[in-house]
Amino acid sequence: MAAQGVHSCEFEVFGRVHGVNFRRHTLRKAKILGLRGWCMNSGRGTVKGYIEGRPAEMDVMKEWLRTTGSPLSSIEKVEFSSQRERDRYGYANFHIKPDPHERRPVHERLGSSSSHNDSQ
Repeated sequence: MAAQGVHSCEFEVFGRVHGVNFRRHTLRKAKILGLRGWCMNSGRGTVKGYIEGRPAEMDVMKEWLRTTGSPLSSIEKVEFSSQRERDRYGYANFHIKPDPHERRPVHERLGSSSSHNDSQ
């Protein structure tokens, strides 16, 4: 099913964005705006992500990423890829990807991958 006016871009936020609930606040803002995609901590101390939605909401999210973030964050800069028009949405919602550098309890690492939960 084609979606009218769907655009997308990638982003990377630099500054104090780890350990300050940046991803959780990003998830909340994206859901409020009706955007889809994901965000995650990177090994470089940044938060990377991908957003897709209508251009007006994407602009609001980009400004929020540049200037607001989470209450305890300190944003130095944000880099965005070129915004592209898409034929359809690639994601059903916005979610937080697991941090590949975060140590999880042993019982989570040994459990079934089907019990994965992205609701951080």
